[in-house]
Amino acid sequence: MRLFVTGVLGSSLVLAAGNAAAADSSVMLYGVADTFMQYLDNGGAHAFSERSGGSSGSLFGLKGTEDLGGGLAAQFDLEGGYNINNGTLFADTTSLFYRQAWVGLTSERFGSLTFGRQYVPSFRVLYPTDPFRLNEVLSPMSANVLAVDRNTLSTQSGNGRASNSILYQSPNLNGVQLYGMYAFSATVTQPTPSTGGNMLNVGASYTGYGLYAGMSYVNQHSGEQTIAGLPGPLSLLGTEHFIGALAYRIGIVNLQFNYTYQRADSPPARSLAALLGTFHSSSTAELGATIQASSADVIEIAFTERDVRGVHDNAPGVEVGVDHSLSKRTSLYARAGYIKNNGSSTVSWPGITVSAPGTKQILAGIGMTHRF
Repeated sequence: MRLFVTGVLGSSLVLAAGNAAAADSSVMLYGVADTFMQYLDNGGAHAFSERSGGSSGSLFGLKGTEDLGGGLAAQFDLEGGYNINNGTLFADTTSLFYRQAWVGLTSERFGSLTFGRQYVPSFRVLYPTDPFRLNEVLSPMSANVLAVDRNTLSTQSGNGRASNSILYQSPNLNGVQLYGMYAFSATVTQPTPSTGGNMLNVGASYTGYGLYAGMSYVNQHSGEQTIAGLPGPLSLLGTEHFIGALAYRIGIVNLQFNYTYQRADSPPARSLAALLGTFHSSSTAELGATIQASSADVIEIAFTERDVRGVHDNAPGVEVGVDHSLSKRTSLYARAGYIKNNGSSTVSWPGITVSAPGTKQILAGIGMTHRF
């Protein structure tokens, strides 16, 4: 009888301990389903299509936290992107968790330290100053930052995420937030086979009294990429990025501005990059506003320009948007934008290949977003 009672009590203690541990940890499944109908005038070629992620990227994720006591917690986030219009993975079909995959520790007093694939400090600094929230499909800022043209092929662009990275985020220090990241070399096969060098990415921001101000510095080490039609791999030169961001809220209007400048190292003499002249510096500026027209309606507007230094390549653009919330989870949206490429510029929204250098781009879209 004693053995039976002891066994029952022991089992009860184990179950109680398990329930207590479960009470201190949580795991959540979350996601977004976003689709839109698009009209595109690509240098005079007209097309209608259905696409994914026009307001917020379609995604699915699993994140969790465990309270370790004393203000310390363990956290993780696994987040993948997909195209809801056809069910394929977004951007890189070889990567299940293309958007985020990280684990780390966070402290209320000392901040957080996380490891894996995660958003870089420069993205975090820029994000509050783009009316279209750096959306990877329809943000004009993303279109400019990710633009690929002949004169900047060897100048590395500012990606929003980094693999093989270590990220420190400070706690909120009276409105000041500090970020520091170091990422080791990573290789991708899509959209272009390339290997990037190690990267240092640091940033700081301040939020208070209606003002937001941020700055970031990025130093990307050299790498290389393989481009069809070239006789060999093309160098990705070491590139420095300088980023500034400002926003100021006046009533229902949030005024926003950001500026980025990318400067590549000089290529070795007689290298492919030197012979082709693919190492020009470039800058991007955006001035815009987000207007909370009503509790359910938001209006966005942005004016942008990308300039390539040393040549006559530039791309001014404008985009307007409207978002209408049907509920806390479901909303409708509309976008309309125009980009004028000059010289050999080939700027367009991500996922669109410009029909020819120097052509105009006109886009309009109507879509729906649901969060779960």
